[in-house]
Amino acid sequence: MERNSPQNKSELLFGIRPIIEAIEAGKEIDKILIQKEQSSPLMNELLQAASIHKVPVQRVPVEKLNRITKKIHQGAICFMSSIVYASLDNVISDCFQSGAVPMILVLDRITDVRNFGAIARTAECMGVHAIVIPAKGAAQINSDAVKTSAGALNHIPVCREESLIKTIKYLKESGLSVVACTEKAQKTIAEAVYNDPVAIIVGSEEDGISDEIIKKADEIVRIPMVGKIGSLNVSVAAGMILYEAIRQRG
Repeated sequence: MERNSPQNKSELLFGIRPIIEAIEAGKEIDKILIQKEQSSPLMNELLQAASIHKVPVQRVPVEKLNRITKKIHQGAICFMSSIVYASLDNVISDCFQSGAVPMILVLDRITDVRNFGAIARTAECMGVHAIVIPAKGAAQINSDAVKTSAGALNHIPVCREESLIKTIKYLKESGLSVVACTEKAQKTIAEAVYNDPVAIIVGSEEDGISDEIIKKADEIVRIPMVGKIGSLNVSVAAGMILYEAIRQRG
């Protein structure tokens, strides 16, 4: 919705008090946009509630809020999520308890809704146990994402984490190797091993995986290409490395 896409009014909530009530009721919220430099006791209550419940908040100019809706928004607009977020702790625990070999897909700042939906569709088909996204800088999981995923987002867990750096550390401590897919690598995707518990990282449409995250990876791999164009659509790249992983797993 920050990308000038058509708005689905059923996914928006306006006004400070209704948003506070939605947070306290445990509703799944993608993010909240708040008018810059606006301050009041009620707004402070909203910010506190968002902080306690780890709901992403972004300060924006009032003009941006007015472009999203003509309704009286009181300086706050809430984007509701179309899914229920899962706990990564529970996903990993359930995998090991059931005897499954975890395969987690980490998305570093994938912002295009349709790319995200397409990745989710492929991930579900390839047997990925969960998708991990950052709390900030990720595509909104709205009805467009669910539709593009062909309903896969109703079946594959999505975990929203405050820090991907801390999440990668947790995954490694849990026994998963971390493989980052980037054009900066020397090894190809076929040279990595995916039979053991693994987390695969793909990066944003514009600049790929951040250098900070690449440094935390156990292996860095690339997709071999021979054409004149030097990059692939991220959803295609994700599909290729996930296929290699599932091929190796047999």
